[in-house]
Amino acid sequence: MATAIDTSSTAVAPDLAALKTRQRAAWSSGDYGVIGTTLQIVGESLCEAVDLRAGSSVLDVAGGNGNCSLAAARRWCDVMSTDYVPELLEQGRRRAAGDGLTIQFQEADAENLPFADESYDVVLSSFGVMFTADHAKAAREMTRVCRHTGRIGLANWTPRGFIGRLFGVVGRHVPPPTGVTSPARWGTEDYLEQLFRESASDIHIVPRDFVFRYRSPAHWIEVFRTWYGPVHKAFAALNGDAQRRFEKDLLALVDEFNASGDSTMVVPSEYVEVVIVRK
Repeated sequence: MATAIDTSSTAVAPDLAALKTRQRAAWSSGDYGVIGTTLQIVGESLCEAVDLRAGSSVLDVAGGNGNCSLAAARRWCDVMSTDYVPELLEQGRRRAAGDGLTIQFQEADAENLPFADESYDVVLSSFGVMFTADHAKAAREMTRVCRHTGRIGLANWTPRGFIGRLFGVVGRHVPPPTGVTSPARWGTEDYLEQLFRESASDIHIVPRDFVFRYRSPAHWIEVFRTWYGPVHKAFAALNGDAQRRFEKDLLALVDEFNASGDSTMVVPSEYVEVVIVRK
């Protein structure tokens, strides 16, 4: 799950091309859309946080199956939805067609966006750009394509929240390559300041929770093991005994956060809702 280059002077940088290939394979495995559709409320909240206005040009970066794209289109914006996994873009197209929404879709790498400088009024990413291989490059690209005084809106899992902790569990059982930084760094104020302060006139960060609701902890593991690429890949990399230990640690994590009080799973997962105003 840790997929970013650690640029500290003492770190050994991994092979970026190999890292990106591994990352793309993870998100192309399973079917992230099964989980992505449950997160739609985050896209709606983020569009409200950036105060979208009808007619605004909006770019959704690493948009997956289109949560932010759909939310922006519902607000009568001109939307371009991008991701580097074609299957997720196709899911977004089907969702847009089903809702009668007009959205453009284009395959694109968040670290090398195929758009001119200052092309968009608003640039969004919900649990997407935080998983890029080179965080600094992705942040620069989002800033580059956003017009001056425009807004960048992000929803990023925090290290201490449920999904941030899940990254740690995965990493203990399937260690990431040497020299990478956790995507959950995007959920911390100091790191966001490091990535965006030079190009921002304001960075506003609000902690929020998304609540995972499943029939049971076992049901959540079944869904994530089958459809959520990084967990799917982790199970596939482990043998029988190692898989059972991994599953035990996942259940312990759920038990720590579960607020249901019954046999179901009701797990709040902290994320930060970020609005960056471009200089």
